[in-house]
Amino acid sequence: MAHPYEHAKSSVRKFGGTPSDYMHIHEWFDATKAWIGHSKHRMFRHHSEGIFECEKLFGAYFENSDGKTVYTRYVGEQHVKEDCFGYIPTAKEWVDHVNDATPPQWMIRTIKIED
Repeated sequence: MAHPYEHAKSSVRKFGGTPSDYMHIHEWFDATKAWIGHSKHRMFRHHSEGIFECEKLFGAYFENSDGKTVYTRYVGEQHVKEDCFGYIPTAKEWVDHVNDATPPQWMIRTIKIED
């Protein structure tokens, strides 16, 4: 699992700005680690519905420190894809598979975030 700061650095590479421009979004996605201390914490926000909830909470877009408009949804999609092996599941997919003996790869594998 990547720390929110690692996701924020990845956002900088993709959208510009500084990590602090993105920390609030990545911390929100990963706040559920406090509820469940393993990868199943993702079932609460790491899905398409969670991305839209993030957008409702933080607004459709914001201006980063480079003065660029960044769409909140795109940052959420980046986070979920990095943590779900390049895939954006639905909340229903999480519910359907959370107790599988052999879960889908997107539930247990992540994408390596490069420096």
